[in-house]
Amino acid sequence: MTPGRATEAEDPPGPLRTIAFYLPQYHPIPENNQWWGPGYTEWNRVAAARAQFRGHRMPDLPGQLGFYDLRLAEVREAQARLAIAHGVDAFCYYHYWFQGKRLLERPLTEVVATGEPDLPFLVCWANEPWTRAWDGLSDDVLMAQTESEADWERHAHALLELVADPRYLRIGGRPLILVYRASRLSNPNGLADTWREVITGAGLPEPFLCRVESFVDERSDPRALGFDGAVEFQPDWARIELPRTPRGAVSRMARSSRSLRVARARHRVIPYRKVVEAAMAKPRPGYPWWRCVTPSWDNTPRRPRRATIIHGSTPRQYGEWVRWAAADARVAAGVPAPLLFVNAWNEWSEGCHLEPSLTDGRAYLEAHAQAVGRTPA
Repeated sequence: MTPGRATEAEDPPGPLRTIAFYLPQYHPIPENNQWWGPGYTEWNRVAAARAQFRGHRMPDLPGQLGFYDLRLAEVREAQARLAIAHGVDAFCYYHYWFQGKRLLERPLTEVVATGEPDLPFLVCWANEPWTRAWDGLSDDVLMAQTESEADWERHAHALLELVADPRYLRIGGRPLILVYRASRLSNPNGLADTWREVITGAGLPEPFLCRVESFVDERSDPRALGFDGAVEFQPDWARIELPRTPRGAVSRMARSSRSLRVARARHRVIPYRKVVEAAMAKPRPGYPWWRCVTPSWDNTPRRPRRATIIHGSTPRQYGEWVRWAAADARVAAGVPAPLLFVNAWNEWSEGCHLEPSLTDGRAYLEAHAQAVGRTPA
């Protein structure tokens, strides 16, 4: 058992808890072998990334944990130990469900089956189709996302084993479940009613359903969709002035230049301070809502052309944002518990991760711990 963590995930309502989005991708699966090549994981893209200008920290390579394989229990245990030691209280696993077909489910399935690691968790249904959008081919659908009333019920039954786990994170006694694109559901109210009926019918508490404010069309009151609240998602591109990425002669010139000025002609390069300023200026909406922070963002590994790069992040700046957001969460009205979300624990291909890197070591984790009032272990 991981030391220093109670097995019950439902803490008293007062203490702030930070929850990091978690990508369960880093292990081979048959589908990725077919679509991308034998043995593919996102480590392939991470290792192949190259700097686009002087001072661009690419490739951004893993440090302490290395190029890990999430099929190994020892890796999952090491991640949990790092999280607990640095004030990350739970992982929010992305959950992939396609009409009963699951993808990348093995890490969480084994966490539930073995009872290890002893770290609270929850799930976010990533209800988007799988496409080749990473290669700029968003119309090339690899796995379609469809749904039906019968599938809502089947899906809810599949969630029972997760939400029944004593480590599943609850707020006010209710298991917290996120949906990434609630606005894309054919009938959000119908799905919400079905999930509540199935889960409570199994003798479990009513779930607390949250939409994720991932895109502009996810910014309305979630209660109109039958959901209980919403979770902010950072970076919030809608509040950041994105530079254009012109094509033509300037873009061709950028291919042979390593200057930041010219690189801006090929990519969207945004100062980290602007992201933080926009987030701090964002008012709370009039419905239950939790903030999110991010240590950075850089999807160069996925998009070597026309990437979106947040440049200039430092552990100190990240820590200041977390400290501000944590203070805001502790005094927020209209929510049943103070929570703060982090994008992300291990999104290496999108350049937003708390896990140690070769360049920064544990610096971002240590900044996070200090900002939420914990002493890094």
